[in-house]
Amino acid sequence: MSVLEWYLCVAAALIVLGSVRLLLARDPLVRLICLNVAGSGALLSLVALAARSDPPDPVPHALVLTGIVITVAFTGVGLVLLRRTEEVPPDPGEPAGEESGR
Repeated sequence: MSVLEWYLCVAAALIVLGSVRLLLARDPLVRLICLNVAGSGALLSLVALAARSDPPDPVPHALVLTGIVITVAFTGVGLVLLRRTEEVPPDPGEPAGEESGR
């Protein structure tokens, strides 16, 4: 098995594992992590396919760099959205700063 085939097999495994877990998970944080794993597999496959020729093709490498930036951005936005949905808004009937006897 060549190095290219090895990288493509690892990339396919990451994509499959991330996608299957994404379909089976209910927790939004786990689903976000699964999207990152599947995205990493897609980026790894682009890097492996770019290295087929000598010298390596720079276009897929540029796409991978762009994909990394987009992945970091959507992960950050997703974490902020998850945090906002988990926060419980204060009860409008209670004055601010006072705790009830619950």
